[in-house]
Amino acid sequence: MKENLTKIRKLISEADAIVIGAGAGLSTAAGFEYSGKSFIDNFKYMHDAYGYTDMYSAGFHNFKTKEEYWGYWARYIYLNRYETGALPLYEKLYQLVRDKNYFVLTTNVDHQFQKAGFDKNRLFYTQGDYGLFQCSKHCHNKTYDNEEQIKNMVKNIVNHRIPISLIPKCPICGAPIVPNLRADDLFVEDEGWHKASENYVKFLNDNKNKKILFLELGVGWNTPVIIKYPFIRMTYQFPNANYVCINKGYNQVPKEIKDKSIVLDIDINNIFP
Repeated sequence: MKENLTKIRKLISEADAIVIGAGAGLSTAAGFEYSGKSFIDNFKYMHDAYGYTDMYSAGFHNFKTKEEYWGYWARYIYLNRYETGALPLYEKLYQLVRDKNYFVLTTNVDHQFQKAGFDKNRLFYTQGDYGLFQCSKHCHNKTYDNEEQIKNMVKNIVNHRIPISLIPKCPICGAPIVPNLRADDLFVEDEGWHKASENYVKFLNDNKNKKILFLELGVGWNTPVIIKYPFIRMTYQFPNANYVCINKGYNQVPKEIKDKSIVLDIDINNIFP
């Protein structure tokens, strides 16, 4: 493993361009905890009443009222988007690439890259952001910052519910507001989303013939078509590309790119000295 870690650091140092692909495993390695003590400390009532054991699963609960829905989701968003600061692993990753020509593609919605100092113009978070609201009916193509509303909701939660007066509604059509998280075809891809997509495509086109490193961190099999499969395909197609994949429980790579790849089944924290 030590030899491979040395090779990875050399690839990062010598790369003309680095594309970081980040999945949920990166935030898990960084210390995000959606189950266990964190869940019980904040949502014991969801465990006692319905048997849930983690925040993610509980988020799909069929709440009877919007007051209950936001009693859960406001605290969920507050904990994972606003209360948690930049985590050390993300800060170390930023220090590793801050002076490089980099771009980040991520399915994570926790805003950790921005908090750690990454340039927002070099970020494409494809699945949304806890810090944004949208119309549940997708009646218009716009998202809204929610920090003030979320903090106000949390401050006014009583018996796991928010007051009816704080339930957010779409300013255009009056439909319920929901977090801007990709769940179905009503997900809003706003102007910022499309600009980030364009920036990502341009970065790839500008660097496809250079020494480009695809650095995949914590990407599993929930949505491999967003990061994993494209990274593998581009590593095969781009003449000077290399592929590094670090993820617990995954150590396979297609034979077609084996000589251009390093795949490690280790904790992501181990890549840092």
